[in-house]
Amino acid sequence: MTGHIYRDVILEQHVRLFRGTMGAEFLFMDDNARPHRANIVDECLQSEDITRMDWPAYSPDLNPIEHVWDMLGRRIAARQPPPTCLPELRRTLLDEWCKIRLII
Repeated sequence: MTGHIYRDVILEQHVRLFRGTMGAEFLFMDDNARPHRANIVDECLQSEDITRMDWPAYSPDLNPIEHVWDMLGRRIAARQPPPTCLPELRRTLLDEWCKIRLII
């Protein structure tokens, strides 16, 4: 992923709309991945008046989605038989994703 893709696909198509729904109190949380810190991303967030949460360096355990990705990976790895092609992997990922119950 690049900063351009992150901006075009994630920020403009999802985060901007979600921020509009949430209002002025919205606080955006991402991590220190290189695409997330690109100048083009900073410019986009500033232009949309989106406040970014401060994030300590090298702290993936603080990001709740990392725990979800780990759980999803473990579930896929435990599948017998495992997915053998991309369409099957996609279906399996979607199936396991839908089974995850998040406590918010």
